[in-house]
Amino acid sequence: MDLSLLCVHAHPDDEAIWTGGTLAKYADQGARTAVVTCTWAEGTHRAGELERALDLLGAGEPRLLGYADGRNPDSAPGRPRLQDVPFDEAVGRVVEHIRDVRPDVVLTYDGYGGYGHPDHVLVHRITLAAVEAAGYDQLYPGSGAPWRPRAAYLVTMPRSVVAAQWESVFGTPPDPGQTLPGVPDDQIDAHLDVSAYAELKWAAMHAHESEVGRGASMTLLTSLPERARARLLGNEWYRRVSYGREKAGAWRGEL
Repeated sequence: MDLSLLCVHAHPDDEAIWTGGTLAKYADQGARTAVVTCTWAEGTHRAGELERALDLLGAGEPRLLGYADGRNPDSAPGRPRLQDVPFDEAVGRVVEHIRDVRPDVVLTYDGYGGYGHPDHVLVHRITLAAVEAAGYDQLYPGSGAPWRPRAAYLVTMPRSVVAAQWESVFGTPPDPGQTLPGVPDDQIDAHLDVSAYAELKWAAMHAHESEVGRGASMTLLTSLPERARARLLGNEWYRRVSYGREKAGAWRGEL
């Protein structure tokens, strides 16, 4: 397959939870895939877990920016928190990886960061700025030849799915007017059926052993009824941001 994908995520395990099916599917079809992870440093236990997860998903070696997770200073001893890094510095670091991988498509979170996590929201902003900047030879000279991906895809969920899972978890529908993650269903640009890779995605999530039974997303998924969990693991949804290089006839079922 003549396609390359680069995911940019905030923490180890986000690559499996949010985009694991997409990575596995496209790697299986022969695409080049890679993942940038903004927090945690080489040599830490979660960096090792990330390496195992990426191996399962066919996404190459970890590309760690090495900033600290704000909730855990041991994630990158002596390094600043991602939230404290100058924005331009972080953008430049991601630009380096875009120019190195030269992806057709860059994947990251939607503008709400999936569920409002501040690191996810920041990584969304950093990534979109980097995708734009990577194409200009005037910006970040010395970090590789300019490259402009054809599109960025923002992983998200349709509100109808969020509402249905809410009831599965809490036993009642969300309150009227309650702010929910995701976007209105008609704002979904790409829906990928990754059910054939759901078990592999689940295994990649469990490669992050330190998060099993502790991480919020893992706890939520484990608590869901099997049918509801299978629906979430077997489907991934995206919004598209175009940069003028889409394939002709791009459609809702593919990136």
